[in-house]
Amino acid sequence: MAKELKELTKRSENYSQWYNDLVVKADLAEQSPVRGCMVIKPYGYAIWEKMQHQLDTMFKETGHVNAYFPLLIPKSYLSREAEHVEGFAKECAVVTHYRLKNAEDGSGVIVDPAAKLEEELIIRPTSETIIWSTYKNWINSYRDLPILCNQWANVVRWEMRTRLFLRTAEFLWQEGHTAHATREEAEAEAQKMLHVYGDFAEKYMAVPVIKGVKSANERFAGALDTYTIEGLMQDGKALQCGTSHFLGQNFAKAFNVQFVDKNNKLDYVWATSWGVSTRLMGALIMTHSDDNGLVLPPHLAPIQVVIVPIYKNDEQLKQIDAKVEGIVTKLRNMGVTVKYDNADNKRPGFKFADYELKGVPVRLAMGGRDLENNTIELMRRDTLEKETRSCDGIEEYVKNLLEEIQENIYQKALKYRNEHIVKVDTYEQFKEQIEKGGFILAHWDGTTETEERIKEETKATIRCIPFEADEESLTPGVDMVTGKPSVRRVLFARAY
Repeated sequence: MAKELKELTKRSENYSQWYNDLVVKADLAEQSPVRGCMVIKPYGYAIWEKMQHQLDTMFKETGHVNAYFPLLIPKSYLSREAEHVEGFAKECAVVTHYRLKNAEDGSGVIVDPAAKLEEELIIRPTSETIIWSTYKNWINSYRDLPILCNQWANVVRWEMRTRLFLRTAEFLWQEGHTAHATREEAEAEAQKMLHVYGDFAEKYMAVPVIKGVKSANERFAGALDTYTIEGLMQDGKALQCGTSHFLGQNFAKAFNVQFVDKNNKLDYVWATSWGVSTRLMGALIMTHSDDNGLVLPPHLAPIQVVIVPIYKNDEQLKQIDAKVEGIVTKLRNMGVTVKYDNADNKRPGFKFADYELKGVPVRLAMGGRDLENNTIELMRRDTLEKETRSCDGIEEYVKNLLEEIQENIYQKALKYRNEHIVKVDTYEQFKEQIEKGGFILAHWDGTTETEERIKEETKATIRCIPFEADEESLTPGVDMVTGKPSVRRVLFARAY
């Protein structure tokens, strides 16, 4: 067993430490010299690239195009939409000067006091303000609508308590910003993009999610409605995996973006914004991985199949190389990402442990006896089951197995999630259940006061008001805290 694997903390001992260990030991990311920021290493970035590529394809299939907007935003722009600036004010990084100079005492560089900006610039925490100031130049008539733009970018939100992928001061994401002629179009767009996120999470990440609308208290700053997909991690905590916002006309009014409609009347444009970030990497790790390391769904694994030779001498290695070459070629022609690791600087045992740690879905190994018998050893990462199979038809078998692994990983996560959704009717039950983790369906009177009291006393929040619910959950009842009437049950959990 490789040393790296031995030192991986068990989930049952310390889930938080297990997560931190795994991110570092699986070569996904590490802390940077800048506090709260991270270095995404090549293997971690390769997973993010696959996510990015698939999402980008899905966005373009729904009519969206990519653009890019400035990193720096004039401070005055954030003042125009009151709720928005209030929501982000404490997280903003501010640029005040534009030049450095050498200190006269030779101690190094200092900020040149003569180079103070007339107006401070904010490093974007999100781009609604800079984009809507731009859309004002693009929109005059209903013929200019809709605008369906997305950008892949980095943002900065000054976090004091950071955690790799889950919460960092700088992170990578995409942010869609669309402009529409009618309220109905904008609302439909916001919900459509949430369903795109839901499909991506379930079909590619193999993460089951609950879709719903946020309570007023949990909405995005400046939105009329925020829609969300919520996943449940193995420690029983929820993770918000993506959000889509119906912004109404708030930003159009703030930046005076008007258009002439089909009836020749002047009106304000309707808006949406939606985004997912590198936080999805955290969801991927915490939903599937185990005490042996990462478990990656084949649809997002940078290496879907690794082949390791086990040989006594160079002559035997050459024979295995020749045999494996044909398998590699056929797998690649089938669209499978495969790596043949015949490097001689690491022992096969180390390679096995390393690829297990990194979550490669299928491992093939070929030794001298396999060469004689026309066989190959196969191990699947999701169950750690091994079998020896004939090399004849192995490519088709592996291709089908990858889809089986993808489905198995999803079903395992779905079973866990469904087993950890509980209905409670009293506040005492709620307090007891929340300590066990998981999702709780409970009645809520719809007031911010009650929501805030629950959060303060239990650290649980309303994750969403689910779109889909059984008949009992949609039946009116009474709030578990106040006893006041409740329209329906909503979803609570402690969350990251």
